[in-house]
Amino acid sequence: MPFWLPPTVLLGIFVYGGILWNFIISLTDFAGIVRPEYAVGNFDFEMYAQMLQDPAFWDAATNTIVLLLVFTVLCLIVGLALAIVVDNVLKWQGVFRTILLLPFSLSFVVTAVFWQWMYNPEIGVINTIFRAIGLDVLALNWIGNPSLKLYSVIIALVWQFSGYAMIIYLANLRTIPDAHYEAARIDGSGFFTMYRKVIIPQLSSAAVSSAVVLMVFSLKAFTWLFVVFGRNPGPSADILGVMMYRQAFAANQWAYGAALGTVLFTMTIVILAPYLYWQYQRGEL
Repeated sequence: MPFWLPPTVLLGIFVYGGILWNFIISLTDFAGIVRPEYAVGNFDFEMYAQMLQDPAFWDAATNTIVLLLVFTVLCLIVGLALAIVVDNVLKWQGVFRTILLLPFSLSFVVTAVFWQWMYNPEIGVINTIFRAIGLDVLALNWIGNPSLKLYSVIIALVWQFSGYAMIIYLANLRTIPDAHYEAARIDGSGFFTMYRKVIIPQLSSAAVSSAVVLMVFSLKAFTWLFVVFGRNPGPSADILGVMMYRQAFAANQWAYGAALGTVLFTMTIVILAPYLYWQYQRGEL
């Protein structure tokens, strides 16, 4: 008890207490000026009703879901490809692992500034390379074109987090017995057939674990967008995290911002709860 009590109390007050308080604020009309009335009779779901009628909310929610799904799927695919390549490299495996994992160690602020420079339509390295090889048609305004904004963000985040998926896959590849590889080769399976039918199906637990972590990271992409686009990235790239900040800290609509925060928290629970139950069923929790 002396060991567990202090962290339990601190966690209960500053984490779960904060979550509960945020939800209570979302049931008021708190606008950051007049103190809200914390009385049962004054609580209602007006902010949630307002949210459902707000086109900006649906734009942000749609972008958040698209970012979550596309980013996660691409990270899993790229991470798997990198893991297979590194696993079959006989020399300098440690060097390749370090280089490919390096972006994951960087903060959102660093990668946002880095990619903002790369995406510059005039002097950015991406358009410079396209022009140098005669592909001027691909030299686009990556973060200025509304139809490209969100996908430019996804590409940058995949670059940053695919190394994490690679490490998880690679760790699981190392647990597969050599006998499985030998049996596949004896049966006449080629490289691609062996991985497609024998090796990759054994990486399902790694894929699930990576997907959950990546989806949670996608919900925290606020920093990246805020650094590049500010608090108003526009309907084509707005996400719930940025909208929550804009409503609470810029517009002083604290109750509305708290309601958006509750929606984000609920999305996180929807992602984590099935995974935790799956781990519990497997005896890993």
